Amino acid sequence: MNERIKGRGSTGYLPGRFAVTVAEPEHDGWDRVPTDEDIVSDPRTCVHEEAARSIISRNQSPDIPFSQSLNPYRGCEHGCSYCFARPSHAYLDLSPGLDFETRIFAKTNAPEVLRRELSRPGYQVSPISLGINTDAYQPAERRLQLTRRIIEVLAETRHPFSLITKNALVERDLDLLAPLARQNLVQVYFSITTLDNGLSARLEPRASAPHSRLRAVQRLHAAGVSVGVMFAPVIPWVNDSELEAVLEAARDAGAQSAGYVLLRLPHEVAPLFRDWLQTHLPDRAAHVMSTVQQLRGGKDYDATFGKRMRGQGVYAELLARRFALARKRLGYAERRLPELDCSRFVAPRKPSPQGELF
Repeated sequence: MNERIKGRGSTGYLPGRFAVTVAEPEHDGWDRVPTDEDIVSDPRTCVHEEAARSIISRNQSPDIPFSQSLNPYRGCEHGCSYCFARPSHAYLDLSPGLDFETRIFAKTNAPEVLRRELSRPGYQVSPISLGINTDAYQPAERRLQLTRRIIEVLAETRHPFSLITKNALVERDLDLLAPLARQNLVQVYFSITTLDNGLSARLEPRASAPHSRLRAVQRLHAAGVSVGVMFAPVIPWVNDSELEAVLEAARDAGAQSAGYVLLRLPHEVAPLFRDWLQTHLPDRAAHVMSTVQQLRGGKDYDATFGKRMRGQGVYAELLARRFALARKRLGYAERRLPELDCSRFVAPRKPSPQGELF
């Protein structure tokens, strides 16, 4: 079992599935014997700039309610141990473990590329979901303000969008979000996994604390922004008992919509999460993974559409019933978010060498 690294969700540099070479510590014959600290010792976060060639991603998945998404960053310093996006770092020949949360790539030209893509003659307006693969309000955003600049482009063109975050930094942009909300152009979802600060610090070490997220829900709701909550992911025997409590706390703070997603362990996430369990919850690690496999047809993960978000079997059915009952009891069924308005979109005009007369 690896040792916990303070402020990090991973305990080491698990090689990506495309890695050609793997580094391992080896005693070279000198007096000092290498230890785990030679591989991992207070890893610092490095933010690398990159130029994006395109910025809007499109999908046809029947499991998600949007067809367009936008991610200003690759990797995420929040360090959530369960993050389904970790395997994307393997495409960069980097570790989905510590590299994913310590080597962040910022698409510094994202606002300009977005403006270019929105101005294309054949562009079809559809709500854009912001920060789906990695959190658009992760710590690097405080300094770089890429997400804010992207929202400025969306506001200028009156393009509808939604965003989901674990970071209360979203409050910084209320001056942009509140006017857009009055035109039904934005919705904000908060992912709240637990109300237990101690568990949150281990599961998602650099995300905002649960009470900070709830306070942000309250402040956005007070400013007129449509807010929803996602209890995600649901992890059997880790946070599943909190489903009703999280939904109630979010409702009391002003959330109008609620949803949930079952734990997903694609590719390298499975061994990473197994290691997290052995490091933080060794007494129940086997029980957790046994239940996960019951939900996934005997495997760590099943990517089949219709099953990957909800699972299958008795536990999945009970969870769905619990959610439906809580949703009805807490009034979420009557407090749905208004539909985003696509009719207001105005394509950005190309800059003219003569400037603007009016």
